[in-house]
Amino acid sequence: MNTVIEVLRDQTWSPYAVGAGIGVLSWLTFLFSDSPLGVSTAFTKSAGMIERAIRGPKVEKKLYYQENKLGVDWGWVLVIGVFIGALVSAGISGTFRFDWVPSMWEAAFGANIFTRLAVALAGGICLGFGARWAGGCTSGHGISGTMQLVLGSWLAAACFFISGVATAMFIYRVL
Repeated sequence: MNTVIEVLRDQTWSPYAVGAGIGVLSWLTFLFSDSPLGVSTAFTKSAGMIERAIRGPKVEKKLYYQENKLGVDWGWVLVIGVFIGALVSAGISGTFRFDWVPSMWEAAFGANIFTRLAVALAGGICLGFGARWAGGCTSGHGISGTMQLVLGSWLAAACFFISGVATAMFIYRVL
């Protein structure tokens, strides 16, 4: 039987164990913060804090920021934790490396780093727009919303999978 350290060093983990862990994390999030697990609000709050630093306190008069007060909260810290956790996990498993242009991308589209960064930026903008339009991100709808049996979250999660598969098929088979 694998020890805990050996399991932590694995490059891939069981999706069942990871899913159960995310479920427990989601329960704990509701228990301790009375909020759903999600990260898109942290990004909008970050954008608002940057805007407030540039434009001043009038930013806080926007309706969105009246409902979602600007500041560092648990969701913002979660984003930092995800980043740090991924870094630590990659380090422990021995898979950490700087890879500006992944090999799969390079094989399909070439090694130009600026093309890769431009597409990543465009994708991030689309993702942020979609998360605001849908009223939440994949973790907000796909984990917390489905766990609460919210019909709109189940519909959103189905759309995430359908559009993800369609996009991957388009990018890696058509282009």
